[in-house]
Parts: sequence; C-alpha cells; structure tokens
Amino acid sequence: MRTTDNLKDHTMTLATRVAVVTGASSGIGAATARLLAARGAKVAVLARRLDRLDELAHEIKLAGGQALAVAADTTDRASLAAAAHRITETYGAADLVVNNAGVMLPSAIQARNSADWQREIDVNVSGVLNVIDAFLPGLLAAAEAGRPADLVNMSSMVSHVVFPYMAVYNATKAAVSHLSRTMRTELGPQGVRVSVVEPAMTATELQGHVTDEGVNAWVAQAREAFEWLAPEDVADAVAYLTSRPAHVNLSQVVVYPTRQA
Repeated sequence: MRTTDNLKDHTMTLATRVAVVTGASSGIGAATARLLAARGAKVAVLARRLDRLDELAHEIKLAGGQALAVAADTTDRASLAAAAHRITETYGAADLVVNNAGVMLPSAIQARNSADWQREIDVNVSGVLNVIDAFLPGLLAAAEAGRPADLVNMSSMVSHVVFPYMAVYNATKAAVSHLSRTMRTELGPQGVRVSVVEPAMTATELQGHVTDEGVNAWVAQAREAFEWLAPEDVADAVAYLTSRPAHVNLSQVVVYPTRQA
C-alpha cells in the first residue's frame, strides 16, 4: 500500500522529464513551459515566432530552468520532424508532449469565411495530428523503458458546449477531444498516458484574432461578468496531471472559471 509520504514523491517534481510544448510563444503554452521547467523538466518550446521563444527560453534559464527554443510550424510535417530531431539531439527523446498550438477564428456560417475554416482545421486538427506523428515514437520508447510518458492535447470546453458563430472552431475542438479519448484506449495499454485538457474562458491571444463584431461584443461582456482563467491556471492543471504516478491517467480535465455559467 502507498503511504502519503510515498505519494508526495510523485506529486510535484518533473525532474528527468523531457517536455515539448507547442504554441509556446504566448498564453497557455508559455505558462505551461514556465511551470514544467520550474518543476524540473527540460523543456523544448515550439512555435513559429522564434523571437518570442528565445525570450521565453532566456526567462526560464534565468529562473534556473532548462529550455530550448525551436521554431516550428505544426502544419508542416517536415518542420516538426526537424524539431523532433533537434530536441532528441539536445535533450533526448521527449516523454511529455503538450499539444497546445491552436487558432480561433469565429464567424457566422453564412459569412462563408472558408479560408478561416480551413485555417482552423489545418492548425487545430491536422496540426495536432502532425505533432502526434512527430513525437509518438519517443513516448512509446519511454513507456517501453518503464518511464512515465504523457501526451496532453489542449482542447476546449466548446468541444461539448455549443456556442453560436463558432461552429467550425467547436467542431475542431470536438475532434481533438474525441481523438484523445480514442487514442487513450490504444496507447494506455502500452504505457502512454493520453489526456485532454478543456479550458473554458481563458485570457489569451486567441481573443485578439477575432474579427467578428458580434463575437467581440459578447467577449467584452463576458470579461465584465466574471473573472476569467489565467493561462497559469490551465498550466497548473497540466503540471498536476503529468506528475501523477505512472499508473494514474487523468484522461479528461475541464477547467472553468468558478463564476462562468
């Protein structure tokens, strides 16, 4: 039987882990990278904006952590393959992957913004699959060696709650959530934990990409109505679930602001 003292050994530290965080140039990704590094992981931060990544890696190193900035586009499989190779050469194969990169471009369906629809599909669905393709071999190898192995896919509460003007975004996040649940049935028996994190209203750059006036008005009203999550709140959930004992898989974590209905 495990005692409380024994469990404490597993709760906070991520020392010896090699983590990859995509979409790490801002928001939830950057906050997650900071926290994983603070808990002892070697963290590779991936995004397209290398200047932002360099700043983040420098910040992590100044705080005593280890970080590697790698420019990569999740919609480009070759870019991810090169990133995975560089990370392996520097730190070893990643055994903790936070599949976080995403984009939100809401509008009414009748606006027929098909370019935005395709961009959401490319980043939120195809990009997620590309990351899995690039880093799954390392996760499987870690599990086979008896080490913890985590794949954390970042979805959203809109995967199961309907909002108008967000049909395509909602659909892409529903795909990520269902993909995660299905993958867990395949990879869990091989020792790889698959988790999906579904945040509700969180203050990130995503809202800054919205051009629909109706959506922006609703967002402004929601900001006044209740306190939103900070990126650090979601990062805390990621750090918690990836630091459980290897036999424990928190497969789905929904994070709401307390006052959000």
